[in-house]
Amino acid sequence: MRVPGLTILSGLLLAAFTLPAHADAVEDFYKDRTVTLIAGYSSGGGFDLYARVVANHLGRHIPGQPRIIVQNMPGAGSMRAANHLYNVAPKDGTVISLTRSPVIEPLVGASGAAFDATKFTWLGSGASDLTVCGLLGNPKVNNMADARQTQFTLGGLGPGSDEDMYAKILRKLLGLKIHLVSGYPGGAELILAVERGELDGRCGWAYSSIKISKPDWVAEKKIKLLNVLALERSPELPDVPAIMEFVTTERQKQIFKFVLNAQTLGRPFAAPPGIPADRAAALRKAFDATMADPALLAEMKAKKLDVEHIRWQSIETLLGDLYATPKDVVEETRAIIAGE
Repeated sequence: MRVPGLTILSGLLLAAFTLPAHADAVEDFYKDRTVTLIAGYSSGGGFDLYARVVANHLGRHIPGQPRIIVQNMPGAGSMRAANHLYNVAPKDGTVISLTRSPVIEPLVGASGAAFDATKFTWLGSGASDLTVCGLLGNPKVNNMADARQTQFTLGGLGPGSDEDMYAKILRKLLGLKIHLVSGYPGGAELILAVERGELDGRCGWAYSSIKISKPDWVAEKKIKLLNVLALERSPELPDVPAIMEFVTTERQKQIFKFVLNAQTLGRPFAAPPGIPADRAAALRKAFDATMADPALLAEMKAKKLDVEHIRWQSIETLLGDLYATPKDVVEETRAIIAGE
């Protein structure tokens, strides 16, 4: 004798196994689709290379395995890319960005930043960059003491870039005789200007980029490193002083901590705010998997790129701390960065 309830249940189970299985909604969305990875600097520099290596591997870890293409969008130290990602790019998970645009810019408000850094969909960071002030020209400037006595020329990428920000802060707080020439489109152009003698050097310069683009400068000790822009000396450059060693007042300490902590993000990847939650989760999971992918790690090693995975949760925590900085410290930093 048939039991009606069991007959219905059996029919449902049979249907479940015989009908074609529908793929996950995220996989359905990304299948046969292209994802654009915006690099906030011009081609040929360290950040561009980093973006392209990640693009070679990230798609395999996103459901549906979309194709990843890199689009360069230089301007104002990646501020243009950050503004585009926040305000223009589609909020559907098809555009992500590697942007070094200082996350404190919306706080200090000196460069027309049109974004709230806490609202990006952060995916994580590939490395926490070691940045330096490096000079190739001007034989009269070899250390920080010389830099207080003799004028030297640094290059910048425009208001909002690390290079412009650090040049102004070092000039104002520590009395370095810096002449800033700003407006270069990217790191490759800055290096060319240094080689031509148009510039003596650059502050806010990723040491990894120097090692990749100009290894002879390091091997032959052609480049002079005035300082490491960090709270403490780096084990990689133990003989180069940290900038905090030259701080003499509590207010200087507060300002430097504020701007130096912001650069801890290193090489962060983000999507626009407001993308669907399931796609945000998938992109974050894919980025984590990419950073542990043996194929990516091998390519990074071959191209002498650092990998120090920082998860998106850590970025959000850091941003919360930065945005809780006392207002008077923020206002004084704003005034310095806005000055000439």
